[in-house]
Amino acid sequence: MSREVAFDLLNRVQSDDAYANLLLPTLISRAKLDSRDAAFVQELAFGTIRNWLLYEKIIEAASSRKIDDIEPDAQIVMVLGVHQLLEMRVPTHAAINESVNLAKAKASKGSVGFVNAVLRKIALKDKDDWIDSVTKGLSELDSLSIQYSHPIWIVQAFKAALASRGIDGKLEDLLASNNLAPKVSLAALPGFCNPDDFDKEQQAQNRSPIGVEISGNPANIELVNRGFARVQDQGSQLVTLALAAAPVEVADDNWLDMCAGPGGKAAILAAMSLESGQRFVSNEVSDHRAKLVINALKPLGDFEVMTSDGRSLGQGAQKFSRILLDAPCTGLGALRRRPESRWRRRPDDLVDLVKLQRELIQSAWDALEPGGVLGYVTCSPHLSETTGQVAWAEGRFKGQLELLNANAILNSISQSLNLDESLRTAQLWPHVHGTDAMFLALLRKSIN
Repeated sequence: MSREVAFDLLNRVQSDDAYANLLLPTLISRAKLDSRDAAFVQELAFGTIRNWLLYEKIIEAASSRKIDDIEPDAQIVMVLGVHQLLEMRVPTHAAINESVNLAKAKASKGSVGFVNAVLRKIALKDKDDWIDSVTKGLSELDSLSIQYSHPIWIVQAFKAALASRGIDGKLEDLLASNNLAPKVSLAALPGFCNPDDFDKEQQAQNRSPIGVEISGNPANIELVNRGFARVQDQGSQLVTLALAAAPVEVADDNWLDMCAGPGGKAAILAAMSLESGQRFVSNEVSDHRAKLVINALKPLGDFEVMTSDGRSLGQGAQKFSRILLDAPCTGLGALRRRPESRWRRRPDDLVDLVKLQRELIQSAWDALEPGGVLGYVTCSPHLSETTGQVAWAEGRFKGQLELLNANAILNSISQSLNLDESLRTAQLWPHVHGTDAMFLALLRKSIN
């Protein structure tokens, strides 16, 4: 049953563009799996998605067939089988036999013998030997693309982003970190709880002063169930705290989260606004996402949540001293958490996203009080979505924009980050900071 659930998840990810992290709990609940089997399914499914390209290349080499010439259902059975053989503590005979049984249940009769033969051949070598075999004669970037199962355009984008920060020798470390399941972190919402309220034995080194890294199921923690602590990557916590800490030159009385869904960063800002007395407003473009924000804020109090296109907010009468623009982006900074995104995104997506980001920046700038600060955030290190957009804004608002030192502000919040303060925009990295690859620029609007 566990392997059938993993198959169904991968099938939905491929055929319906489903989000694995959202769909998996539903499939596990329907199958009535216990915690042990649920953990097996998660490791099998997510590990397979993270390594999909490598496994396809291994299957091609072992079968002497192009992957597109193999029946789609059999492809899924086989990549699941390869992951069990090369990455999991599943005995070889069990991995092969269970894969054959899965092929019988999910694929055509004619594919069963093929699945059996190919997996037996793959079992004769270990993962490193297969990597050597399928990358032989390729360029460095092409080899890394296959070894770590990242599309080549993403590998190239990461290389450029790292080089822009002077750490271009760490590309392989970044790719490897994207294939490791992230630890679960909580945000202890200021004024409602703090990290000391949690079991110290569960905590590792935390980058965020409100962060708590835990083991186990957060649903078993009372403060989470009450809505006073939230599951949230510590990179997301840090960029939100940095906006709140940035110096403004205006009465600091109105805060806005312009693209607030699903509400994690909004919850931090809402909690902080209660402590320091600001009015806090959230906005989302769709009713569905606005409801997620409303539900996220409900345990903390009554906050205004607007439903409108963020690109129109700058035309309104309301002005704000701090605006968080967590802009829609490729999400390449969260591939640890949403591994299927690497297969779903295309370079062409950047054209529309960059245009949308600029329209949102313009709207946020128009809604910003002189002396106020705009926090531009993306969960992507791609230069077109990060420093490229800051350069555009500096040209667009020349003479009106002061680029604050986001690295200095983040270092003051968490000294362990050790960010380079010679650079004014901040880029976090999973292989360096243990967070998602969050980008932050803090743009202050001149009073004159």
